[in-house]
Amino acid sequence: MNRVVHPIEQESFRRLRARLDTSRFPPLTRAVVERVIHSAADLEYASDLVMDEGELAKAHAALHTGAPVVVDVEMVAAGITRRPTVCRLKDAVAGPGLTRSAHAVRLAYEEVGPGALWVIGCAPTALEELLTLDASPALVIGLPVGFVGAAESKAALRESGLPAVSNVSEKGGSAVAAAALNALLYHPASPESEENL
Repeated sequence: MNRVVHPIEQESFRRLRARLDTSRFPPLTRAVVERVIHSAADLEYASDLVMDEGELAKAHAALHTGAPVVVDVEMVAAGITRRPTVCRLKDAVAGPGLTRSAHAVRLAYEEVGPGALWVIGCAPTALEELLTLDASPALVIGLPVGFVGAAESKAALRESGLPAVSNVSEKGGSAVAAAALNALLYHPASPESEENL
């Protein structure tokens, strides 16, 4: 079923493209960059985001063939409206050396196993915990926000060699993490439709 794009969203993307030339990016990277910028009204994401088109293509295929989507918090899940997600935060408990967010990642991995898409927009400790697991993810969207641990956890994600979308700065958050996943969800399978939102 095709997604109906509201005229306000169309105009927002038109204005974004008038202010920033995104044509230099390959198709999936462009989709992620534009949707993240759209979600935050922050053009700096164009130079702050880090991703690989080949990894995005594999993740896009996995997503569209039913790979599970795991999120760190319900706020990320709320932004992903076209796909069910797994969030185990309400089942998690903090323990010695383990935050609730980190425990939730463990619980989610026990539920979904390898091959999932992980969308982390809130807790750096969730991203840190994911990196300790043998999760073999289809993709990690690691965009936690904050002054403590966010930039460091994203640097560790990039150093891990896992397929990922991250950013260099402390910026991030639930809305931008959900937007990155939505970019892959909304992106058409056929190349002739790449200009669609």
